[in-house]
Amino acid sequence: MNTCNILHEYKNGNYKVRIYEDGSKIRFTLDDEFISAFPESIDIKITNHCLNNCPMCHESSSPKGKHALLEHKFLDTLSKGTELAIGGGNPLSHPDLENFLVRMKEKGVICNITVNQNEISSSYDYLEYLVNNKLIYGLGISVISDCNLELIAKFINNHPNTVIHLIAGLIDYELLKKLYDKNYKILFLGYKIFGKGIDYYNIEIKENILKLKNSLKEISKRFYVVSFDNLALEQLDVASIVSKEEYEKYFMGDDGLYTMYIDLVNEEYALSSTSIKRYNLEENIEKMFKQVKKEIEKWR
Repeated sequence: MNTCNILHEYKNGNYKVRIYEDGSKIRFTLDDEFISAFPESIDIKITNHCLNNCPMCHESSSPKGKHALLEHKFLDTLSKGTELAIGGGNPLSHPDLENFLVRMKEKGVICNITVNQNEISSSYDYLEYLVNNKLIYGLGISVISDCNLELIAKFINNHPNTVIHLIAGLIDYELLKKLYDKNYKILFLGYKIFGKGIDYYNIEIKENILKLKNSLKEISKRFYVVSFDNLALEQLDVASIVSKEEYEKYFMGDDGLYTMYIDLVNEEYALSSTSIKRYNLEENIEKMFKQVKKEIEKWR
């Protein structure tokens, strides 16, 4: 039983959701399956602007990237307890970010942000301000090198809801060892062969993914929490190295069952950030979510 304080509890379709302050989530239902009426979590891009200009960026963000408008009507239809995974580009560069976070907080929407590790040095105080004022509840730090590891450690020690994001195929074993045994929470992300990530993909990345897969049992012992997005679950074949019972206990569901993706820059939505099929934004989140769920019903 989770002993943390409950952050939100709400009803979604035929089940209830309870979210705790440490980010953990539990679903409850008396039925045989969970049938959602609206997304529990939305991966939402608010800008394509980013000074890092990473060569593997699946969003193809760049220093010339545009910011999105943050006034779309569907935002007023988000339910209390909905989680927003806010990204870009560099979301901290958006001039209206703080106003947006304040509006979402007033609605009871839970906002989390993902930033590049370089932002820890350039925006440390601002990130602390956002966390301390509960404008964001979780921070993801994307790490691909040993840059700013001491500052990252300092931030994590002060704010335990910080998670290190590691992209499969881009992380070498020597970097991983520098993160060992510090009670870190890590999230492995699958390598997205999309956007700039298409041209950057190569045999070395394939080999690194295989090495990571073969090292997962050892790696899992060296971190406080190890989690995976659905693409990483597939690329690393996590189901083959854990018991069926354990996998089913912790698997949070296929993309589209409880989640969706929204690109506010291009004013589109989709099943995920790597979906080729995109739809124009509508005024109601439940209407958009129904369209997303139709896609997964085709192949389930």
